[in-house]
Amino acid sequence: MDRTDRGSLADSWFVRPRTGPGAALRLFCFPYAGGSAPVFHPWRDALPESVEVCAVQAPGRGSRLGERPFTRLLPLVAALGKAIPPLLDRPFAFFGHSIGGLVAFELAHHLRTSGGPAPARLFVAGCNPPQLPNPHPPIHALPDEALIDELRALDGTPEAVLDHEELMALMLPAVRADFALLETYTYRPRPPLEVPITVFGGADDRRAPPDGLDAWRAQTSAAFARHVLPGGHLFLHDSQDRLLALLADALSEWV
Repeated sequence: MDRTDRGSLADSWFVRPRTGPGAALRLFCFPYAGGSAPVFHPWRDALPESVEVCAVQAPGRGSRLGERPFTRLLPLVAALGKAIPPLLDRPFAFFGHSIGGLVAFELAHHLRTSGGPAPARLFVAGCNPPQLPNPHPPIHALPDEALIDELRALDGTPEAVLDHEELMALMLPAVRADFALLETYTYRPRPPLEVPITVFGGADDRRAPPDGLDAWRAQTSAAFARHVLPGGHLFLHDSQDRLLALLADALSEWV
């Protein structure tokens, strides 16, 4: 695969709303179950210009709607590991929300194992520590209506979207695939990352309660921080301004 092919592969996986040679750091953003790159588009104007937001666009959603989504986490991480190297030519950080946090965590391990560079910082939000058992019953195989009820309980999808049959028919395969990623995941004990980890939780999050997030500390031999913000599981929308201010502050050393 030549440089052009590698660049094309990276472009298919990472949407960069604002690009330019002046970016001092790339922030790779991994969305929650069923989410896609546009979730992070507002971040480009809220973060410093020296931060280039690179939003992950996985198969099965957005511009890649016609592609089969991944249903197992490690093959997804391996595919990301092939796509990301052309964009690792400057300092970078990972941010992942919910299942996106688990993907970001495993990708950081993948880069270490393959001899790649390490992220400057790993941010995880609304994501239970990987070494703890999943406390929730599996939902990825539920009938459509029951799965939609689960999404409604997360209180992050507009009711008009949940009630739109055609739109939900397009969205549910990706949602199912993402929950399958989480619910079939098996944690593999490894030495902790030598990467600072910052964890964010929603004060009212029932899927990843803030009291359990301190166990992420065991996954790093570097600095660790935890912040609890107002909101439920998808607090990154309700508390976006506060979250982005904390991200900018944590990245100030590099930007």
